[in-house]
Amino acid sequence: MKKLERIQKWTSENELDFTYISDPTTIEYLTGFASDPHERILALLVFPNKTPFLFTPALEVESAREAGVTFDIYGYLDHEDPWKIIADKITQRNNHPRKAGLDKIAFPVDHFEKLNEHLAGVVFEKDVSGVIDNMRAIKSEDEIQQMILAGQEADFAFETGFKAVKPGSKEVDVVAELEYALMKKGVMEMSFNTLVQAGKHAAEPHGESSTNVIQNNQLVLFDLGTVHNGYMSDASRTVAVGKPSDKELEMHKVCLEAQLKAMEAVKPGITAEQLDKIARDVITKAGYGEYFIHRLGHGIGMGTHEFPSIMQGNQMELKPGMCFSIEPGIYVPGFAGVRIEDCVYVTKDGCKPFTHTPKNLIYVDK
Repeated sequence: MKKLERIQKWTSENELDFTYISDPTTIEYLTGFASDPHERILALLVFPNKTPFLFTPALEVESAREAGVTFDIYGYLDHEDPWKIIADKITQRNNHPRKAGLDKIAFPVDHFEKLNEHLAGVVFEKDVSGVIDNMRAIKSEDEIQQMILAGQEADFAFETGFKAVKPGSKEVDVVAELEYALMKKGVMEMSFNTLVQAGKHAAEPHGESSTNVIQNNQLVLFDLGTVHNGYMSDASRTVAVGKPSDKELEMHKVCLEAQLKAMEAVKPGITAEQLDKIARDVITKAGYGEYFIHRLGHGIGMGTHEFPSIMQGNQMELKPGMCFSIEPGIYVPGFAGVRIEDCVYVTKDGCKPFTHTPKNLIYVDK
């Protein structure tokens, strides 16, 4: 069944008059039309027994047609009230709408309030977000192929970045070199801000690359990804400059063991919670449990962080076609940080990674 038809079927089964979808990534997933509307309004309206319509800023109507949208596309000018136009188009298809669905995770409250003003009496009683999450969680062969290509780009970025690391360089210098090399290959978009973090700075798992100077005899953490035809890659490696301390070497060894054991355990039927525990037990047994402070992984696809979460408490069974990260980390504040990450896709009897850069400790001495 086609993607939009599944949303139409869900709308009908829940006896809704329409479903309002506002998330740009979901709209791209369902229609093929990619857009960042910024402060303007983008929406997809799906009906149980009538054709859907796409609502966009007027300046993007032609782009939507070129992207292959074959049903009605309505645009609006900046001085017009988009909510009135949307409400009018809805009532043209259903004179007296009463019940509706929407993607609650993505719908801003102020947008909801403005839409409600023009659709008095409509109750938004169903959330389509979970349906979309489950649809996007199982990737098609074509989607996986795009992610394989994004993974190849990430591998190239690692290769280039490792060569740029040397004592005295700033983290941002390394980022600039690897991203410039990607641009020369035609890769123009990263899936998130590239992270290069050296020494104790790497103990901040949500830090940013900075003017911190890379020193001799320390670890350097890389976390990066690219966008290929709308699909993401995401991977982490930790390399050595000079001769790190015995404790830093141990941290890397333990983290690598946890990552490899988790990857070996992936198969259909294992739960997300079980997979998280396999990696976490390795790190805990080695005495670093308190320094593994995030989930083992997250889904990936058209978004860098998607459903499902690979974490304690999630008893969802993994299925073929699911794509997610496996990224154990050890972060000792004021000392050092290590993370090793691959995103993988589940096969009928295991998993395959999208990235293939070696994970053993690479020494990048000059």
